[in-house]
Formats: sequence, C-alpha cells, structure tokens
Amino acid sequence: MEDELFVTKTFLPDINEYVSLVEEIWKSERITNHGPKCLDLESKLQKHLDVKHLKLVSNGTIAIQMAIKALELQGEIITTPFSYVATVSTIVWEGCKPVFVDIDKNDLCIDSNLIEAAITEDTSAILATHVYGNPCNVEKIQAIADKHGLKVIYDAAHAFGVEIEGKSILNYGDISTLSFHATKVFHSGEGGAVVCNNPELAHRLSYLRNFGHNGEENFWGLGINAKVSELHAAMGLCVLPQIEKIIAWRRQAVCQYDQLLFEENQIQRIYSTTVSQHNYSYYPLVFESETKLLAVRDALNAKKISPRRYFYPTLNKLPYLVSPEPCPIAESISRRVLCLPLSTEITAAQIDNVCSIILKTLQND
Repeated sequence: MEDELFVTKTFLPDINEYVSLVEEIWKSERITNHGPKCLDLESKLQKHLDVKHLKLVSNGTIAIQMAIKALELQGEIITTPFSYVATVSTIVWEGCKPVFVDIDKNDLCIDSNLIEAAITEDTSAILATHVYGNPCNVEKIQAIADKHGLKVIYDAAHAFGVEIEGKSILNYGDISTLSFHATKVFHSGEGGAVVCNNPELAHRLSYLRNFGHNGEENFWGLGINAKVSELHAAMGLCVLPQIEKIIAWRRQAVCQYDQLLFEENQIQRIYSTTVSQHNYSYYPLVFESETKLLAVRDALNAKKISPRRYFYPTLNKLPYLVSPEPCPIAESISRRVLCLPLSTEITAAQIDNVCSIILKTLQND
C-alpha cells in the first residue's frame, strides 16, 4: 500500500540517544522546575542562535502571551493578517485589540510601508511575523517604532536559525518568540522560547514563566506556568546537534522543487532577497487562482499526498473579531497559497511525483 505523504514529518533523533538522556532524568528524579536538561538546552540554544537572552517556555503561543505581558502592552497592536492563528489570538487573549496591516506580495510579511498609516493614539506595539522564515523589513519597522514610541515583537516561529547580513533575525525588536513544536525545523516535541537583548526584560520574562516566583516564599510579580519539562528538553538536546544536517536535507529538497517547477509560469515561488542564511522551513506556492489551487490539491490528495493551505483563511476573518480591516493582498494570497510536503525524510522520487502531478494538473486545467 502506498504511504501517505504529509506536508511535514517530525524529525526524530536516534532513540538510543534520547533514552540515554531519559535514564539520566530518572536517576536525578527531577522532571521539571528548570532542571539540568532544561538549563543545558537553554544555554546551548542561546549560543547556537547567537542571542543575549533566551528563556525556554512550554510552547510558542505562551511565548507571545508572555511577550505582550512583559512589555505591559495595552490598547491596539498592529499585526499581520497572514500568520498562524496564535499570533492574533494571543493579542485578544491579553485584552488588546489587533489592528491589521496588509502584507507584501513578494515575501508575504507585513508591509512596512503601510504600518505608519495604521498608528493611532491607542497603538502600543507592532507584532509582526517572519512568514515561512522570510524576514520582515526589520530596519524600517524599528525606525517606525522609534519614531512613535512603540514596542516591537516578532513572531519568529518559522525563523529558527535565520540570519540577515550574518546576524540572527532574533536580535531585532524588543522580543522575538520561537516555537519548538514537533513540526518545526528545530523542535523539542512541544516548547518554545522568548528572546531579547535587554537584561531587565529577560529577568521579567524569567519570573513570568514561573508563577512570578522569587524563591519559595516571595514573588517578583504576576506570573504564569510556562515551564519546560526535562523530557521535552531532552528531545531538544538530541535534535540540536543534528540541526545543520536537518537544514541541509531540507535545502536539497527545496532545490529539487525549484528545478522541477522553475518553468511553470502559473505559480509564484516565495523568496526573500535579504536572507543570508535560510532554514527552509516551508515550500509555499502561490497559484494564479483558487480554482487552480483546489484542482492541484485534489489531484495530490487522490494520490495520498497532503499539502496544506497555510495560512487560510486570513486572520482578519476570525469570527471573534469586530469589524477588522480589509486586507486585499493577504486575502487574495491566502486563497491561492499551498505549502508542499517538505521534511528531512522526503525522497527525490516523492518530490518528482509531487511536481509531476502539479504540472500535469496545471496543463490539463
């Protein structure tokens, strides 16, 4: 029977390496509360990503919640309509109002040229997403934030290891947030991180993730439970040494997709010209129409191949929002974008098959 090919597949390290770390956890009898595996992973990630302060948290969603809370944001937060739902749901969850700005049609990140017009006296921050690992226009966004006294948060869930001009994308803005979900390029099963350059802000994030504790009997302030278990940290410690190989495998797959689809003018491939180091987190295609996308998706599904409409629908269409701004570019792209299967285990033959089905469908449509 033909195996199903999904849009992604979790990279699993050598089970013996993981079991070895789990045995150490068993011997220590310490499963959580910032144990040695958690501290080790935190230190290694900070060094690997070349950032000043990195705090592990339980997932990427709570990382954004903590960022909003740590920066004491209120009122309106300017954000993108083209991201995963957590980017906006956290804004609403924290009692703020999302204000949507449309995206750039080339890199699909928030259009920095439109941000300033959306600023009001109630605006407190900009929360932008590095979509598919493509960096936002960080220099222009920072200039706008400085001019208007705004904070900047980057949802960098897709951007692990991404660099511009040899510098980590995580070093921009007030806080960057990461997701270490099982589907990400680097993962710990579940998990995430908050990254910043300011030591006082890093201290605040530290106690925010641990109920606000200052020792056993005192509290720095309000906090929540965002701790990472030793079992998740152990997974991260097994995956991290393989990250260069993981990215190299994904790069090879992306290059093959590019070569096979290069001459098809009915689809647009998404590239960033500012990246000096990419992580090849996704392979999105933008079709001429939603009709063509649906035809391709159905043809792939018929062969047990499952791409994903990522992201669809746009976030300004969420049912719990009141009169959100129209974002015509994002809404159009959202109807026409499809992410193809991409993982460390995808084979050249599988990529050939995916592309053959796409090209045949477009030719016959």
